[in-house]
Amino acid sequence: MASGAHFPLPGQASGGLPRYEELKDEHDMAILDPAGASPGSTAIHMHSQSQVCVAPPRDHILWSICTMMYCNFCCLGFMALVFSVKARDRKVVGDHSGARSYGSTAQCLNITAVTLCLVPIVIVIILLAAGVFTP
Repeated sequence: MASGAHFPLPGQASGGLPRYEELKDEHDMAILDPAGASPGSTAIHMHSQSQVCVAPPRDHILWSICTMMYCNFCCLGFMALVFSVKARDRKVVGDHSGARSYGSTAQCLNITAVTLCLVPIVIVIILLAAGVFTP
């Protein structure tokens, strides 16, 4: 546009640029509607997809180690440890459904092993308290 040629915009007279009203820089902050926007302003509410915070799958590795060391009834504690390691591997790879499946299996094996170890101990304590057995 160094030549000084003027190209009018559509809807504009050939005389030059249209006149615009000057905006006021002063805003009265005391006059706000409940939404927090000043009167006359436009608020656009963007609705994004709801993001659900999903907890990472649990692998129960510490529980499986303790079960293997202290309550290894019929090698259930060792099997729980194997499934816990598989769950941790799946979690590292990014397969959350596989990790959740292996973690659930490890949890069930841990519960079964601890229950099968504690039930005989509780029965012996009850029998000793009832006087059936004498030390």
